[in-house]
Amino acid sequence: MSQLFNIDLIRSQFPSLDLVVNDKPLIYFDSAATTQKPQCVIDSLNQYYSGGNANVHRGSHSLTGSSTRRFEAARRTVADFLCVNHDAIVWTKGATEALNLIAQSYARTNLSPGDEILVSEMEHHANIVPWQLVAEQTGAKIVKLPVDPETCTLDMDAFYQRLTERTKIVAVCHINNVTGTRNPIEEIIEASHRICAVTVIDGAQGIVHERLDLTRLGADFYTFSGHKLFAPAGIGVLYGKPQLLDAMPPWHGGGKMVEKVSFEGTQFSQSPTKFEAGTPNVAGVIALADAIHWFNNIDLIGAEQHIASLQKSLYQGLSQIPDLRVVGYQPGSSIVSFVIDGVHPSDIATLLDQQGIAARSGHHCAHPMMDALNVPGTLRVSLAIYNTQQEISQFIEAMEIACDIL
Repeated sequence: MSQLFNIDLIRSQFPSLDLVVNDKPLIYFDSAATTQKPQCVIDSLNQYYSGGNANVHRGSHSLTGSSTRRFEAARRTVADFLCVNHDAIVWTKGATEALNLIAQSYARTNLSPGDEILVSEMEHHANIVPWQLVAEQTGAKIVKLPVDPETCTLDMDAFYQRLTERTKIVAVCHINNVTGTRNPIEEIIEASHRICAVTVIDGAQGIVHERLDLTRLGADFYTFSGHKLFAPAGIGVLYGKPQLLDAMPPWHGGGKMVEKVSFEGTQFSQSPTKFEAGTPNVAGVIALADAIHWFNNIDLIGAEQHIASLQKSLYQGLSQIPDLRVVGYQPGSSIVSFVIDGVHPSDIATLLDQQGIAARSGHHCAHPMMDALNVPGTLRVSLAIYNTQQEISQFIEAMEIACDIL
């Protein structure tokens, strides 16, 4: 059962929020890059390494048996979280590796010269570069789905124009990491399936803001990284429809993903295990499950209302600063990106850092979107459930000081 949203209770569970940076209490506004971790996740890692460290799926001693049970229980936790079967969950290092796995296993096997991959202009590089690589390998063609620079939303008229019988894969993000734009993935998936195109949804930013039912959503593939869901870095999830995973060849080779190896040939395990070569991030898997258990007890509706209120206050405060322009404001999201005429975003970020504020500057691994918006980069404030109205007020004051210096 989730509890009513309580910001003081939430903050008390994140020890890193008590840090002092440059002699100032930390204000952390970079959660789109990675979230801070609750104490229960930190404890999970410590407990595994201090009280149960062992490899999984090999060995007959008690420690490996216990690790294996927890490892596979975590897979079921993630599957339940996404409302899918556990054999549809593949462990990866993160969303980036998951997207590369799809490209090199599914796409490389199924694409032919002349086939098209429709990729949106607002993607993180992780959902662009793997498709470029596989297009070079197969002779397929990348087709750009443009962004409307005024609204920072996908041009859906262009989507329907460019979605053709040649389209074999449609790759879009759930939520954009520059402006917080929430894409109409339901509509995109439905339209893509009408022409038998496979859909790949990068959920790295979306997973933390919505309760998902992937069975109902119908996406063919959905990926996310644990470190954006209050879990450790180095663990990620690839969901794939079982019939697709079963037909896909392994991408990496090694131990654990095989039934029998000989010099005459190798018999691979069934999915998802055939995609999980080598020693996995056992501690990360278990800690991800613990992060999900913790997250499931959050009042997500209350949390999102809290974040939306913070974002609105932030936007209103920034709008009063001369020469500052918010880029693609999306009411109700967790992100505000902006530029100041004649000032490089990194200069602003440096001055904010001197006041204990962590915010992200640059292109945010989204060069094509920066080009579409005709900006070299932005300063991005990304909010999470542990941020407060007081921090927003301090940020506006810090921006005014920075602008006076600049």
